[in-house]
Amino acid sequence: MGRMRWIDTLEAAAAEKLPEAVHRYFRQGSAGGISVGEATAAWASYRFRPRVLRDVSTIDLSTTVLGTPVRAPVLVAPSTMQRIADPDGELAMAAGVAAAGSVLGLSSNAGTTFADLGATGVPWWLQLYVLRNRTITERMLDAAVAGGAGAIVLTVDTPVVGRKEDEGQTVWDLAQPGQFLKNLPEGDWVDDDLAKADDLSPDVIGWLAERTGLPVAVKGVLRGDDAKRCADAGAAAVIVSNHGGRQLDGSISTAEALPEVAEALAGTSTEVYVDGGIRRGEHIMAALALGARAVFVGRPALWALTVGGSSGVTQMLTDLADELSHTLCLSGCARPGELTPDLVIPGDPGLLGLRRC
Repeated sequence: MGRMRWIDTLEAAAAEKLPEAVHRYFRQGSAGGISVGEATAAWASYRFRPRVLRDVSTIDLSTTVLGTPVRAPVLVAPSTMQRIADPDGELAMAAGVAAAGSVLGLSSNAGTTFADLGATGVPWWLQLYVLRNRTITERMLDAAVAGGAGAIVLTVDTPVVGRKEDEGQTVWDLAQPGQFLKNLPEGDWVDDDLAKADDLSPDVIGWLAERTGLPVAVKGVLRGDDAKRCADAGAAAVIVSNHGGRQLDGSISTAEALPEVAEALAGTSTEVYVDGGIRRGEHIMAALALGARAVFVGRPALWALTVGGSSGVTQMLTDLADELSHTLCLSGCARPGELTPDLVIPGDPGLLGLRRC
């Protein structure tokens, strides 16, 4: 019997520490939970064709993401309500990410100010919802630039929030003032001002880049044609994402969507990232081979923060990087740049209860 992976124990351990409504909020998908339920199994369905007789005596995982050096191609996805997981919230997450030599995605609904996060020195990217009231969005952008954001992550899959089928108390009933929305500028805002914009076009990408002077990564892309439209509009990166299965339920998995997006952007300068269900070094290797420059992990970071604070986040990222290093060695590749699509083939989705593509 093998030793259970630490990362596999985290959700259960976090569930013991979190209020039930918060644990449910972190783990749940939208509607019937189809997309969230398929995410990890979709990565596990891939099979490898490893190379042999290659020099893998030294494995180097280092790379850059939008020009920022990272120790390994494993980044932390943005998420809200981190101050319920840990009293220091995003500051603890930032400390863990910095110690692992990674990049932090910061939710625009964060419970930590941009200035306070920037003072930690961690490389961070702002995840942004463009709001109906563009003045609020502009003021948030200006504050993020002043706080040292390295990129804007434009979320495009949320013209409305996906339906959650909760019963009883929800995380919003438990949240205290200051645990989220710390970067909402002062003003007499009404609910309609804070609603997500539902009239966006590719032009918003250029507007964000011009307003901030920062690269814009577009998050929520599942189609090659949409990826190309984003690149043509000036996106520095796209993030293949179905919002952790929290938006349109029944959306295809990111493992299925990634090859088409990567192919559409081949030969361009637009970088490709992916999130959703990535839990093992083998999953990361498949993603990199299929065209991603790096991956984002979301829920594992929340579980690690809940269980172990900043050191837990560092351990989670380090463990995944160590697994990736081991997997690369077995694949016959010494660095991520040597991974190519021919190393990966689709397995039989039927064996895992997944549909055939």
